[in-house]
Amino acid sequence: MTQRRTRLGRGAALVALAAGAVALPLATPAGASSARDGHGNGSTYGYSNGHDNGHGNGEGSHAKHVLLISVDGLHQSDVNWYVATHPGSTLADLVHSGADFTHASTTVPSDSFPGMVAQVTGGNPGTTGVYYDDSYNHALLPAGTTSCTGVTPGVEVTYFEQLDKNLHALDAGQGLPGLPGNILAMTGSPQTLIDPTQLPVDPTTCTPVYPHQYLKVNTVFEIARKAGLRTAWSDKHPAYEILNGPSGTGVQDLFTPEINSDAPTPGSSNDWTTVNSLTQQYDSYKVQAVVNEIDGYDHSGTTKVGTPAIFGMNFQTVSTAEKLPTSGGQPGGYLADGVTPGPLLSGALDYINAQLGTFVAALHLQGLDRSTVVIISAKHGQSPQQPAQLTRIPDTPIISALDAAWKGSNPTATQPLVALATDDDGMLLWLNDRSQAAADFAKAFLLSYSGTGNDINGNPKPYTSSGLATVYAGSQSTAYFHARPGDPRTPDVFGISQVGTVFTGGHGKIAEHGGANPQDLNVPIIVSGWKVGSQVSTTPIETTSIAPTILSLLGLDPDALQAVQIEHTPVLPLRPPAS
Repeated sequence: MTQRRTRLGRGAALVALAAGAVALPLATPAGASSARDGHGNGSTYGYSNGHDNGHGNGEGSHAKHVLLISVDGLHQSDVNWYVATHPGSTLADLVHSGADFTHASTTVPSDSFPGMVAQVTGGNPGTTGVYYDDSYNHALLPAGTTSCTGVTPGVEVTYFEQLDKNLHALDAGQGLPGLPGNILAMTGSPQTLIDPTQLPVDPTTCTPVYPHQYLKVNTVFEIARKAGLRTAWSDKHPAYEILNGPSGTGVQDLFTPEINSDAPTPGSSNDWTTVNSLTQQYDSYKVQAVVNEIDGYDHSGTTKVGTPAIFGMNFQTVSTAEKLPTSGGQPGGYLADGVTPGPLLSGALDYINAQLGTFVAALHLQGLDRSTVVIISAKHGQSPQQPAQLTRIPDTPIISALDAAWKGSNPTATQPLVALATDDDGMLLWLNDRSQAAADFAKAFLLSYSGTGNDINGNPKPYTSSGLATVYAGSQSTAYFHARPGDPRTPDVFGISQVGTVFTGGHGKIAEHGGANPQDLNVPIIVSGWKVGSQVSTTPIETTSIAPTILSLLGLDPDALQAVQIEHTPVLPLRPPAS
């Protein structure tokens, strides 16, 4: 059994803010695309094959730029609280002047990797093939395989910092001098910083499978490139080169400083996620990269290339403020009501608001505020929000006991039952025996297992059913994820945890994500811009709708996305401003 090691900096919430022209519902013109709206009804958004690459004055029928901002861990309830208590804030202004979709949900599993992929492809994991940044594939060969004949397939797919040439360095091994201050000189082609010996191997070609090759469907970045538009993105690992899409060329300028590297310098005992002030310092490097791009430069600020049509970044500051028990002498997470942020998280939200203000000011300074769309959403939320609900459960004893029980019932078995367990606040198991009987065995064992974890204060707290509320096994898991039977990527067992469960050995975290609890899933989607009318929509919508909406805003065809065709992903139903 292989069990993934727990890392703190895993939360991600996507915020996309829009300041600019939008493609509004029109009578269907020739060549227009009809997309379902949030109600499941037809809603037509005009698009054209051409695109004006100039800045324009915002009077055109389409936006020129979409700025996508990810705030890992952000809940819709956080937005509600901040807007109510900070009515003069940038965030409040964006919410009140734009479209606020208050019942949005991110992907299941609610991990950063599928969450981000969903927002740029329009697809869920069963379509994209991306279930987690640490997953298993029964068809690929082990990393480092160079002679593939006769090699048994089955490999852990480690698309996180393990891929870096140097996971201790902020530049992932590029070898830049003067780090961290010189990090903006980091390459915009992070594939060159990936160690190919850490990649799974394709048995047909006997070559390593890079993240972008693993993705089954295309991305908004690829569609924009085909239309002659510039693209850029900033994220937390070089493995996010997956956003390039299958072509490998979707993002022209991809800035990916390694968040789990030693901080603030190599050899330090912390990484950028273990102290919230360090996370803010890390996020600020990416903020500067985005400002440079708004100003018309590449992320480094050295080469004039023009403002991208699609660009943005993810923030980690809110995520670590939710997860850390304390940082800088301040308690993390929420107050007892589970709604009011504690001191650390409140400060983190203030930081995010200030950076949003920086972006808005930069857009205005460059005259782009009338042609840019900013969208706010989340890769995932975080659970639990109420401190009293927390039950920290060490998962290693559970998986070890499951393997032991399986061996006892199947003495001739040559492998442990569990090939990989990925557990944060959900449980994903890939089994060496993929039979329905084996999956049912695992389900029955997990639901009967009890033990003792610890609560918010570190005191013993008993748990039942392995901390799980529901378990999908074998064909049930396949159906849950709308995957095809026998898909080598789909978890054989998927457990939805009881609210409050966090799988961790120790006391270092008070919240997590990756599962399917409501607090993992209910994230914001805010679209704000000059031609976006003010509206509040309570219609349930998924963050997958961000991808086709981005293309519609830019005057491109949402149906050019393969996942949109497969899942019939709707464009967000935006309204024009009141006349």
